[in-house]
Amino acid sequence: MTFRDLHRPGDPLLLPNAWDYGSAALLAAHGFPAIGTTSLGVAAVHGKPDGAAATRAETIELAETVSELGVMVTVDIEGGFSDDPAQVSDLVAALAALGVAGVNLEDGRPDGTLRPIELHQRIIEGALGHGVFVNARTDTHWLKAGDTLERVRAYGHADGVFVPGLADLAGIAEVVASTPLPVNVLYQPGGPTLAQLAEAGVARVSTGSLLYRASLQGALSTLLALQGTPAPPVPSYAEIAAILPEPR
Repeated sequence: MTFRDLHRPGDPLLLPNAWDYGSAALLAAHGFPAIGTTSLGVAAVHGKPDGAAATRAETIELAETVSELGVMVTVDIEGGFSDDPAQVSDLVAALAALGVAGVNLEDGRPDGTLRPIELHQRIIEGALGHGVFVNARTDTHWLKAGDTLERVRAYGHADGVFVPGLADLAGIAEVVASTPLPVNVLYQPGGPTLAQLAEAGVARVSTGSLLYRASLQGALSTLLALQGTPAPPVPSYAEIAAILPEPR
C-alpha cells in the first residue's frame, strides 16, 4: 500500500505528528502506518521560531532519522524554506532520496500574509515529480485572508489539499465538494469528531502540533502535581509560539 492509498474520503487517515525521533518511534511502535512531522515541535525543540524558514537543516535531519522506523513519513516543510521553485524542488528531491513519502507545503508567510497564488502554484510544481505526495496547504483560515475555495481550486495540480483551522462541518463538506483531491483537515479538540469528519468526506485528519503541546502539558502537570497544584490546560499554538525566539 502506498501513502496515497491511505487517503480515503470517508475513511480518513489519522496522521499523528511527531517532533523528534522518540515521539516518532513511540507512534510507530503503536502501529500507526504513517507519521507526519510538526514544524512547531521541530522549531521549539531547537529553540527557533516556527514558520520562519529557520529549521530547514533540522527538518531534513529529523526526516532522515524517522525514515528509518519502517513507517511512511510525511514532512512539514513550511513554505518550502524558499520562494524559489527550483530550491523547493531540490529540497523535495533530497527528502525523496531519504525515503520520505510526502511533504506538506503551505502558502502562509511569516509576516501573516499569503504567498501569491501564482507563486505558490509554481512552488507546488517544483515539488512534484519526485515520487512524493505533495499536500498543498492553504492558510486562509489561520490568517483570515484570501478565498479558501479559490486557493483549493488553484492548487488542483497537487496530490492533496490541506485547510487547517477549518472546523465547520458544512464548510469542510463544501471544500470536499470543490475538489477531486483528497482533503486534509486539522483535528481540533472540541471540534468535529473523526466520525463526523469521515462523514463529511475528509480523506486525512492531522494532529498538527497538538501532540507536542499535550506532551508539554503532561510534563508540567506531573511536576505541578508534586506541589499539589492543579494541572493547566494544553497550551495553545500561540502560547508556545510566543515563547520561541523571534524570527531574525
